[in-house]
This record gives sequence, C-alpha cells and structure tokens, in this order.
Amino acid sequence: MASSSKKQRRSQAVRSQTSNSIANDSQPDGTGVEGRFVEGSIFRLTMKNFLTYDYSVVNPGANLNMIVGANGTGKSSIVCAICLGLAGKAAILGRGDKVGLYVKRGCSKGFVEIELYKTEGNVVIHREIHVENNQSLWMLDGKICSQKAVEEVVKALQIQVSNLCQFLPQEKVGEFAKMSKIELLEATEKSVGPPEMFTYHCELKNFRTKERELENIVKEKASFLEKAKQRNERNKHDVKRYYEKKRHLDVIVLLDQKKPWVEYETTRKELEGVKKERDEAKKQLSALKQAHAPMLKKIQLIENQLKPSEAQIKATTDAIKEASLKCNQKKDQMDRKNKEIENIKQTQKIKQFEAADHQKGISNTRRTIDAFKAELAKVTDQPDVMPQINAVNIELRQIREKRTQIEGEKSDLRRDKDNLHAETKMLERKLRDMNNMMNVKEEKLRGRHRDTHAAIQWLRRNRQLFEGNVHEPMMLVINVKDPRFAKYVENHISFSDLRAFVFQRKGDMEKFMTEVRDKMNLRVNAISAPEVSCSNKQSSRNIESLKHFGFFAYLREMFDAPDEVMSYLCQQYKVHDVPVGNEQTKAMIKRVIEEPYLKVLYTTEERYTLKRSHYSNTISTSNSAVYPSQYLSITVDAKEKLQLEQQMKDCESKLRDIDERLKVLQAEAVTLDRRDNELLAEKKRLSEVKGKKRQLEQKISSKQDSLRQMEQNVIDLQTIEEKTKEKVAAVNQQKVSVVAGIMEQMKLKVKLTMEKVYLTLETVGLMAQKSKMENDCRESASELQTTDQKCIRLEQRKVQLTELCKGLMKKAKSICRMQHDESLPEELRKAFSKLPDTLDDIDTMLNEERSRAECFTGLSENIVDEYKKREQENKDLEKELEDKSNALTSYRQNISEAKERWLNPLKQLVEQINVKFSDFFRSMQCAGEVDLHSENEEEYDKYGIRIRVKFHSSTQLHELTAYHQSGGERSVSTMLYLMALQELNRCPFRVVDEINQGMDPVNERRVFDIVVRTACKETTSQYFFITPKLLPNLKYADEMTVLCVHNGSQMLSPNLWDEKAFIRRSLRRQVKP
Repeated sequence: MASSSKKQRRSQAVRSQTSNSIANDSQPDGTGVEGRFVEGSIFRLTMKNFLTYDYSVVNPGANLNMIVGANGTGKSSIVCAICLGLAGKAAILGRGDKVGLYVKRGCSKGFVEIELYKTEGNVVIHREIHVENNQSLWMLDGKICSQKAVEEVVKALQIQVSNLCQFLPQEKVGEFAKMSKIELLEATEKSVGPPEMFTYHCELKNFRTKERELENIVKEKASFLEKAKQRNERNKHDVKRYYEKKRHLDVIVLLDQKKPWVEYETTRKELEGVKKERDEAKKQLSALKQAHAPMLKKIQLIENQLKPSEAQIKATTDAIKEASLKCNQKKDQMDRKNKEIENIKQTQKIKQFEAADHQKGISNTRRTIDAFKAELAKVTDQPDVMPQINAVNIELRQIREKRTQIEGEKSDLRRDKDNLHAETKMLERKLRDMNNMMNVKEEKLRGRHRDTHAAIQWLRRNRQLFEGNVHEPMMLVINVKDPRFAKYVENHISFSDLRAFVFQRKGDMEKFMTEVRDKMNLRVNAISAPEVSCSNKQSSRNIESLKHFGFFAYLREMFDAPDEVMSYLCQQYKVHDVPVGNEQTKAMIKRVIEEPYLKVLYTTEERYTLKRSHYSNTISTSNSAVYPSQYLSITVDAKEKLQLEQQMKDCESKLRDIDERLKVLQAEAVTLDRRDNELLAEKKRLSEVKGKKRQLEQKISSKQDSLRQMEQNVIDLQTIEEKTKEKVAAVNQQKVSVVAGIMEQMKLKVKLTMEKVYLTLETVGLMAQKSKMENDCRESASELQTTDQKCIRLEQRKVQLTELCKGLMKKAKSICRMQHDESLPEELRKAFSKLPDTLDDIDTMLNEERSRAECFTGLSENIVDEYKKREQENKDLEKELEDKSNALTSYRQNISEAKERWLNPLKQLVEQINVKFSDFFRSMQCAGEVDLHSENEEEYDKYGIRIRVKFHSSTQLHELTAYHQSGGERSVSTMLYLMALQELNRCPFRVVDEINQGMDPVNERRVFDIVVRTACKETTSQYFFITPKLLPNLKYADEMTVLCVHNGSQMLSPNLWDEKAFIRRSLRRQVKP
C-alpha cells in the first residue's frame, strides 16, 4: 500500500447515463514523483463517450499499474483509448476496423485525451472521433494539427503501439507466439535496443542487398570479359585467314584482267585465217556453177514425158481394186449359202435325237407307273396315325405357350436391366461429381497448408492404428447446406480449427500428434471432442421468437458435420446459439442487441459480438465485416451422397437378381426347345406315314397324264426329212447365180492387170534414164551445195569474229578501267608478264586460286573491324571490372564496420535478455533460453531471436511456437520475455492485456511476483497490467498503482468516493469477531 507521507492522486469520473468508476489505490504522488516518470510515460488519460465510458480521467502511476475489474467493466477500453489516442491503427486492437465503432453507442462523437510526461513540459494529445463520417480531429497541446504531426511526436518519444513487445492488447496475445524469429528480433530492437540499432540493422540488410548486386555485377563482368577474350582470340585466327584470302583474290583479279586481252589476241588471229579461207571458197563455187547447167535441162525433158504414163497407171489401179472388191463380195455371199445348208441339215439331226428321247421317256413313264402301283398296294394295309398326330399337336401348342411366356418375362427382365444400367450410370456420375468437389476442397487446403495435407495422406494410410473415430480437417467434413451461408460458418470458425483433425478419444489424438508433429515435424492442429456429446444441445431461444428481427436460422442448422465435429463446435463456438439474420436485422440492430442471451449474431454482411456488463448490464458491441467464403462454399450433401451410395448398392443387387433369373429362364427355354424339336420330328414321321398313300395316288395319276400327252405328241421323222431336202435344193439354185457373178469379175480383173503391166514397163524405162542423169547431176550439185554452204558459213564466222574482237577489246579495257583510245599501262604489262600467256593456263591458275579462296569461308572485312573494336572493348571492360572490384572491396569494408556497430551491441542486448529470461524461468523451476539465431552470418535479413522453453523436467528445450506449447505455457513465456525486456526497455511504457487468462494458479502467482519485482524497480519504465481477477494473498509493492474499474447503474459517483472511509470500514469488519 502507499506510504502515508505521500500525496495520493485520484482518478476522476463524471457520471452520465451509465456510471463508470476507476478507483486509484496505492498511487504515490508528490515531491519527486514526477521525477520517477520516464520521457513519454502516460501522466493522464481522459475519455469521454468512449466505449463503456461517459466520462473518466485516469491518473496512472510511474511504475506498475494493475488495472483490475470484472469482464465488461471497461478495462480493455482503457487499452483501446491508449492505442487510438497515440495515433495507433484500429486493426492493432483486433476489434473493429473503424474508429467510429469506439464511440459509445447512442453518441455522435467522443474523445480521448492523453497527457505524456516530458521533462521540459508535458505533451497533451487530444483525439475527437466522429461517428458519422468515421473521421478524427487531432489537437496537440490545444492546437489543431494533423495525424502525421501526432505520429512524429509519438515516434520521437519512442512509443510504438504497433510493437507487440511494447503494446500487447487482449486480442493480440495469441499472435505474440506466432511471431517469427525475424519479426521478434525487429520488435525487440525497436523496443529495447538503442535508437540506432534498428536503423543499423535496416542499413545492413540494404548493404547486403547492394553487396549481392555488386558481387553479381563483378561475376557477370568477369565472366563476360573472359568470354569476350576467348571469342576475340578465335577472331584473331579469322583475321589472318582473311588477309591470306585477300592475296588470292588479288591474283584472281589480275588473271581476270589479263584473260580478255589473251582472248582478244587469239580471236584476232583466228579472224585473219577465216578471211583467207572465205576468198578461196568463193572462187571454187563460181567454177562449179558453170559446169552444172546442161545436165539440168535433160532431166526436165524426161520428167515431162513421165507425167501422162503415171496418170494412166493410177486409173488402171483404181479399176482393179474395184473389181477385186466385187469379187470378194460374191465369195462372201457363197460362204453364207453353204452355212445355210449346214444349218438345215443340223436341224434335221436335232429332230431325230428328240424323237429318240421322246420314245425313251414314254418307256420310263410306264415303268414308273407300275412301281407306284406296287408300292400303293403295300401302304393300304397300315393302321390310322391321326390320333397320334393330334396328341403331338396339343403338346407342341403347350410348349409354344410356355416359351412365349418365358420370352415375355425375359424381355421384361432385359428392359429392367437396361433401366438399372442407366440408373447406375447416372448415380456413378453424381457420385463422381461429388468426389470431384471434395478434391477441389482438398487441393485448396494443400495450397494453403501443405503440412495439414501431408497429415491427411498419412491418416488415410494408417487409420487402422486408432480405436475411436478420427475425422479429417473440419473444412473437409463440414458440408454447408446452401453455399450462400458458407461465409457465416467460415467467418465464425477460426482457420486453425478449420484445418484441425477431430478425435473421439484423447489417446488417439496423442498418438496422432506424436507420429505427425514430433516424428514427421508437421505443423498440424488436433482437437479432442467433448466426452459428452453437445451436438444436440438445445438453443437458448427458439428461432421463431427471433424471426420478427429478421433472424431465420441458427448456424448449426446451416451445415452438416459428423457428431464429434458438431459436438465440438457447439461447445466451443456455440453454433447452436448464434442466429443469422438479413437486412431487416441490420436495420433493427439497436433493438436486436438489447435482446437477452445474444452474444454473437450475423446480419447479411456483418458480424456483431456483444458483451454485457455484470454490474450495470450495459452492452458493449464490436462488429466486423463478413468476408466471402474460400473453402466451405464448395458443398457436398452428405445425406444425399449416402443415399446415392445406397441406391448404387440396391441397383447392383437387383442386377444380380435379374442375371440369376435370366439364367434360370434360359435353361427352361433350352429344355423346351429340345422337347419341341423331338415332337416336330415325331409329327413329321407320322405325317409322312399318313400322306404317303395320297401322294402315291397323286403321283400315279400325274404320270398317267404325262404318258397320254407324250403319246399324242409323237415326232414325224419322214415329213421332216422331205422338208429338209426341199430347203437344200432351193439354196443350191441360189449358189449357181452367185458363182456366175464371181467368174465375170475375175475376167475383168485379169484384163486390167495386163494393161497396168504394159504401162509400168514403159514408165520404168524413162525412170531409169532419169535416175542415171540425176546421179550424174547430184554429184556435181552436192559439191556445189557444199561449197556454197562453206562460203556462207565462213562469211558468218568472219562477221562473228569481227564483232567478238570488238567486244573483247572493249571488255578488256573496261576490266582494266582504261579509256577507249588508251593503251595498256606499263604496270599491267609487268604484272601480266608474270602470269601465264595461254587461256588454258590462265583458266587452270584461276581455278586453283578460286579454290584456295573458297576454302576461306565466312570471312569478310567486318571481321577485321569487329576484331579491332572488341580489342578496345575488352580493354575498357578490364578497367571497369577493376573499378567494380575495388568498389566491392571498399563496400565490404564498410559492411564489416557497420556489422560491428550493430552485431556486437545486439549480442550484448540478447545476452542481457537471456540472463533475465533464464533467471525468471529458473525461479519457476523451469528452463528457458533466448539466443540470436542465424543460419548464415552474412544474411542479415535472416537474423532472429529464438525463444526456447522447457516446462517439464522430462522434456527437452523446445522452440516457442504457436503449435508446440499449450496456451498457458505460451502466455507464461510471453509474459516472462516481456519482463526480461522491462529493465532494458527504452520505451516509456508497456501495456499487457489479460495475458494471465490461460495460466494455472501456480504459474500465475509466480509470474505475478516476477512482474511486481521487475516493474516496480526505479530503473524501469511505466507498466500497465490488465486482468479481470487476481489470486488471493499476492505480494504487492508500494510502487504499484492498483486501478479498480467498476461499472453499473448503482455506482457511486467518483467525486463522492472516499477511499479512507472505505479502508476504515474494511478494517472494522476484520476486527469484529
């Protein structure tokens, strides 16, 4: 308790509609008290119309401030006021994301005013919050300013409300253990390190990034330079080859220049020879023409005599052809008459054969009739078979009726079987679609949390290891009935529980966690269902009584889940008591929150959480947006799936029954078919016996008719023979006249042939005479023609060579770049003299030089230019590489210096934290360590603080994570780490809200003693410890300030509160027996 010599400071509270009181107990103030406040400590906190407060003034102490009060009285409201009053974001508090939500319900505005201690004069920050536009008005020392100006003042005082090592609100307690080692290091640097430590750390991370960039640049440039040198070394060889090729090309140019001159000289000499040969040929042609003229006149005279004879021969030949044609026609006519006679005789022979066959048929028919009569006599003696045939027909009719019935039943069964097959395919398709939807949910889970997916695969392979029911993560087994409602269920259940495995028995859960978490090192969550099922727990109120507010269902009614899962959700999340409403609910929200038994509710787009004070019955609310569903919107109706699977089994059973019945019917049908065949054979036999007599009588009658017909149609061979002779005589008479015509045409043909022979002999004589003269003339004409052609050819050759000489001269001068009247320069004469003088030699040498030049492929003048250019580039690159290497060396030296400035103080700081942390744990008979962890000393962005704890002697030190330790163990570890920072802290104050909720009484008492010892030292800064309860018989210190928060309609106004009178009454009660 406070010393009596010290002046007490009391919090003031003004009562309005609902009274809130914060009673100050054991708060020292007076001479020297302000000197104990550190720069930036909270000297005064004023709230008006803020959450549960109408108006209240809080005057905290310089050291440990214990804020105690029942749930809902307004303890956390003080935390919210500190955060928002110091320009913190609403998201830090984990309540609502709009500052307007922190104004007391029914008020349009409210304010928070914080006075921060400062040696040269306290700083007063005033924030007025307006609900309508969700805006704030900022004032600094009574002057309006911007939020940025406030943030700069707060930062200058080293206040960090976003740092969990300094400011740990109730909703963020669990997140401290989830911080990574890297995040914890940064938060610690900001909280307790020198101001420049975090700056050095950030600079080092930037330096390391730039160092890596420089290293990459140096490596790239060195690699590029080496490749460039190798490439240019290859080009050097190409340059040598280029010059060698150029020498060959120069020789080729000279050869090309000399070749036209040699061609010109050769052609000129050939032209002189052609001129001489042409003149001699002209003289020889003139002599031959004079000797050839008389012979031509004689040949012309003979040709005139031959023309009449040839005309007569042609006419005679045409007459002979015509006579031959007529003679051949007569011969063809004679052949046709002979053929006609042969046909007449052949017809006669056929008639004779037919008569013989006719007589033979009559004899055969008579013998057949006698045989049928003998057989008919035998058949007449057998008994009547008609009664037997009738009995067979009756049995056949019965068998066919049975077979018809069987076929009808088989047809019905086949139709039923086809329908069942179609139904089975439809059911398989529906089940496949449902399984595909489950696969989609599983793929989403794997993308978000691979460890959980790996654990699912292990569970499916090892499900036989467990005795009770084991359910895969809730998000896979929860089936929302309507996808529209999935967002409510998913917003209500935390993701850590959605991916948690649910076990019916705790022993199974421990076995699972040992295998999966400890052995496989997978981060998974597991839950044990309540021993007594809560899945059918009744709601506090019937939903019908809430429908006038727009509520239409409780969360439990919106989804299906296994009994263990539903039992856990009812116990942990009260899904049976969370109603869901519509837009009407949103519109009536002020009336809705006044309803009893409602703690959490949903409207169309928002979630409301209600807290009711135990004292004043005042309701505080927080709301947040309902985010769209990511996992549960994919729904599969479990009942429908079970129903489909049962229908599949029923269909398969019916198909088996149908197949068995079809086999039975098929066997019966085979038996009936066999009996039917036997009866048909018997009937056929009896029918044959019955019809044999009638058939024989019919056959005898038919044969007798045939015999009579045959006897009537006997062929008369004598008459046929007489008619044949008459026809042959008539045809012979016609042959006589045809033979006379043939003889006449043959005589005419002989006469014309003789005339043609005489004319031909006369013509042959003239032709022989002409042929002899033509042969004599042809010899002289051939020589004349040859000589004439030679003259023409030589003249043409002369013209060609003349033009060729002109062209070659022009070409030669053009190639040598000479003028038309210019002579060959002396330089070329000397160069030409070293080259061959004949075309063959020049061509040979040209081919050799071209072949050698063609061996140097892919070379050009650009190669030489590129070689020289790259040589210069390589020199420039070597200079640039040297500069970069020097810069990298210098940069590394700077990094080494910066590393020493940062790392050495950091190691000392971490060691100091470790000493305090270990001492705290040792005092609790536990073990704990804090160390600086880094996988690579040069990777400054990978440095982190690792917390390792051990709460049981039988276990090893384990790293503090959100998964390995229990909630109470995490709370103890978090609290002791913060206390280890307390004496090193350079921040002006620290806030911890209800961190002791998960601790057992023993640990809570130990932690409380440590907090009091540490936070009440003169060297430590201000500390706010918020708790709804305290254990009895705790040890307190005089430096503590206990702030008791009360709330209720019957509260005494703060200005009437008399602390001394309250203490006197308490002492009197203790003295009384």
